[in-house]
Amino acid sequence: MHATEVFARYATEFHQARLDDEVLHHAKRAVIDWYAALFPGLAVAPMPQLRALLADDLDRGRARLPDGRCATPRVAALLNGTAAHAAEVDDSFRDAMYHPGAATVAAALAIAQDGNAAGLDFLRGVVLGYEVSTRIGVVMGRPHYRHWHNTGTVGTFGAASAAAGLLGLQGAPFAHALATAATFAAGLQQAFRMDSMSKPLHAGRAAEGGVLAAQLAAQGVTGSLDVLDGEAGFGRAMSDGPDWSKVGETLGRDFHVTRLTFKNHVGCGHTFAAIDGALELARRYGLRASDIRHVHVATYGPALDIACYEDPRTENEARFSLRFVVATALVHGSVRLAAYTPERLADAETRAMMARITAVVDPELDAAFPGRRSARVEIETVDGQRHAWLQPDRKGDPELPLSDAELEDKFLELAMPVIGAERAQGLLQRLWGLDRAADLQGLAV
Repeated sequence: MHATEVFARYATEFHQARLDDEVLHHAKRAVIDWYAALFPGLAVAPMPQLRALLADDLDRGRARLPDGRCATPRVAALLNGTAAHAAEVDDSFRDAMYHPGAATVAAALAIAQDGNAAGLDFLRGVVLGYEVSTRIGVVMGRPHYRHWHNTGTVGTFGAASAAAGLLGLQGAPFAHALATAATFAAGLQQAFRMDSMSKPLHAGRAAEGGVLAAQLAAQGVTGSLDVLDGEAGFGRAMSDGPDWSKVGETLGRDFHVTRLTFKNHVGCGHTFAAIDGALELARRYGLRASDIRHVHVATYGPALDIACYEDPRTENEARFSLRFVVATALVHGSVRLAAYTPERLADAETRAMMARITAVVDPELDAAFPGRRSARVEIETVDGQRHAWLQPDRKGDPELPLSDAELEDKFLELAMPVIGAERAQGLLQRLWGLDRAADLQGLAV
């Protein structure tokens, strides 16, 4: 049985199964976090340009954008998926090295709104998309992540699975949706290793491609069912001989949606263990920026490969600069959206702190990636003291999860500047009640 058929069999079983309350609760958390990421992303490039370009495609169709304007499902998925990834505050599933929410939720929402689905059906589509796609990401492994951006590649399968589930596809049609999605999967890491606006489009195009793949399958379009595990398939072409034999082993028993990471800072998640470690040392020893002579960070390889900018001059570069975000944390006490304003980028105290930070790869921590995202931080003070801290996990990881209250705080912090306090509070309550909602009309603000 090919991997696409394993997932298709699961989709049939999933369609008939009842989801327990814990899984539904975590699905609602994922959707709340998706909206938290969506709102600030609306103003981040390339969203303004993309929306202007697609102006002629709006005000038609039954899917909705956050402001309530109508769009066809594919256009809504493209716009919302791009926005949800643009501000770098979206969720991740560590073992798949992947931000599943941006594309998966965007696709599920577009198809659910287009079909006037109930809130529970929407949540079920989200769960199905997470469960299928994260397992593909796990199998593809670290070799895939060397050059490919999993949010664009693996995200296409999350979007296709969610959309296919909401369209009622089971068995062979579901498998064909995945097979066609594989031919759309794309996204290169080089897109964010220099100053560029194209990275968020990986999530948007994944959402759009997944929706299209599911819609085509619903119309009888077939794909190559061995496209994941075949000799010239997705696995062989984009990884180092991945083993698909156990890809469905825990489906229906271990729900990955219950083990997501929700970002507690703004920026590249690979820097967050270093941020957390630096803040912990500052808190424990009462350190101010003026007390610090030198900061040394040891972490895993991709953190330095991807968060690589030593002298960032733009917002995009700063989001992917370990030195900048650690310096910002030590100087200003947090790394939020305000960290990336032109004033902060030019802040003399932050720049001076950056010059005192060094970073290296720690082989032990690198060997634990992707299952753990850790950093060792050592601070030497101006009076000669040395303080060290191992941050084994990031705040927001499953081991140190954001509570529901902390997730609500994140949502309100990011949504209120865009839609106002009253609308943000109202939307939050509607999101918590999705499993009881007859439709999704209340999600447009």
